[in-house]
Amino acid sequence: MTFTEWFIFFIFIQVIHFLGTWKLYVRAGRKAWEAAIPIYNGVVLMQIINRPKWWIFLLFIPVVNLLMFPVIWIETIRTFGFYKKLDSFLVIVTLGLYIFYINYKTDAKYNAERSLKPRSELGEWVSSITFAIIAATLVHTYFMQPFTIPTSSLEKSLLIGDYLFVSKFHYGARVPSTVIAAPMVHDSLPFTGTASYLKKPQLPYTRLPGLQNIKNNDIVCFNWPADSLATMWGDTSGKFTYKPVDKKTNYVKRCVGIAGDSLEIKNGYVYINGKKNELPYRAKIQFYYTYTAKKAIDRNTFPKFLINKERTGVYKIANDYWNDSRVQEAFKKGANLTKIGADSLFTEVAGGVSQNLATRLKMENVANKININLTEEEVILLRKQPNTLSVTKINYAADNAIFPHIESNNWSQDNFGPIYIPKAGATVKLDAKSLPYYEQIIKNYENNDLTFVGEDIYINGEKADSYTFKQDYYWLMGDNRHNSLDARYWGYVPFDHVLGKPVMIWFSWDANASSFGEKIKSIRWNRMFTTVGGDGEPVSYRYIVFILIALYIGYSFFKAKRKKAK
Repeated sequence: MTFTEWFIFFIFIQVIHFLGTWKLYVRAGRKAWEAAIPIYNGVVLMQIINRPKWWIFLLFIPVVNLLMFPVIWIETIRTFGFYKKLDSFLVIVTLGLYIFYINYKTDAKYNAERSLKPRSELGEWVSSITFAIIAATLVHTYFMQPFTIPTSSLEKSLLIGDYLFVSKFHYGARVPSTVIAAPMVHDSLPFTGTASYLKKPQLPYTRLPGLQNIKNNDIVCFNWPADSLATMWGDTSGKFTYKPVDKKTNYVKRCVGIAGDSLEIKNGYVYINGKKNELPYRAKIQFYYTYTAKKAIDRNTFPKFLINKERTGVYKIANDYWNDSRVQEAFKKGANLTKIGADSLFTEVAGGVSQNLATRLKMENVANKININLTEEEVILLRKQPNTLSVTKINYAADNAIFPHIESNNWSQDNFGPIYIPKAGATVKLDAKSLPYYEQIIKNYENNDLTFVGEDIYINGEKADSYTFKQDYYWLMGDNRHNSLDARYWGYVPFDHVLGKPVMIWFSWDANASSFGEKIKSIRWNRMFTTVGGDGEPVSYRYIVFILIALYIGYSFFKAKRKKAK
């Protein structure tokens, strides 16, 4: 829906409000016309039901207003004597239209002196929970959102099992475009897996002013532009479903390139405007290296220095890989499978692949090889190990899956570009050669009608040889360079897909632990309430937080004891 359509809808709601409440306004000693003036009628209604005038602002905040409207409806009917549970139920299921019945079919009397205190303990509990949810939804949507790290793409900086606070106000809170959605959940309801929102109606993209702009090397939370998951969590259906921007799967990556930059990748390293990108201290670039030992690798000869509390350092291909149709076909042909797929098969050796199988695969010396995910510092340590023969960085070959999927580019995840990152207001030339880089932007991110007649390009029905971008774009990648699904595969991230900036790790444990008990044992106390951004070692505030929590618990206990004594 456009802003004009939303304005018409707003006026329609005001007409409904007037028709359904004007008699109640009169019974409360007000004028009938006061029920017809937008916004002012809400201020008057707050006076009638004896509630704070600032409540009216909550009615204009998307998602929050879905929780506030039922509260206002119930408060209204109770002000006119309708306290029964059935009345509350009817006003909610009729979306407030039950008030029409009270307005026209009853002699409801206005009770200006009604008690605002709930009439039962259950009512008090429901009231408290309701306003707690409203407050949490407001904070979650516009200020600070909890977020979890499900993958290792930013390993070392952020670990699997880290739980973050993501600031919405650093880059400017994005007003939800999906206006009818369950509060404080993403794209699906817990336990059911069903959609937590309605795809229509949609608000036009709107963003509140931010405190800062996205800078090179910022860690950024965003909605995955190329989302193909039916639901964000636990989706194994393989089905694709269209989702609005604010309901696309949440991702977190490092912004190595900002709008206006020229970006190139050489041997896995990023170059911005011709200069190698210098990452902050906390960012540790990792690549896969082929480790060749002097003798067979087993539990006794495996390089133990890699194993620590954070990670094992070993990337092991899942067993499902062996069921890949390409592998099975190669078995039949007796081919050498050393480089089938994205990784060489000897990665599985430490996982238990027998030498007999290696012989069938015609892989020589496979028992003494393994692919390991390493930082540059770890490579230096590994090369000093007495059993080490060689440590060789893997350099991936050209891949058509790499953006913008042009075979003649001969680009790979290690060697890519140069490529221009679009900036709002910048104009680029359009022709058959340049269009693949910007087609997704023109059609899907900036919602234009893009067609072709021969070699001619038409945008919104007009022939075009150039295009001016409407918003900024960013290039987001993982530090774990050989184990990250990122911009190298799906291209630019529009600013309207940006969620916010991670500012603190509030909890961390090993999410892959085998049981809940093992997860408890794996809690990373040293990471709790530590900062995410900045250079140097992370700063922890956990002791300050623990002290504040203890003081609050002590104060609450003392207050309750004192109240009981009275």
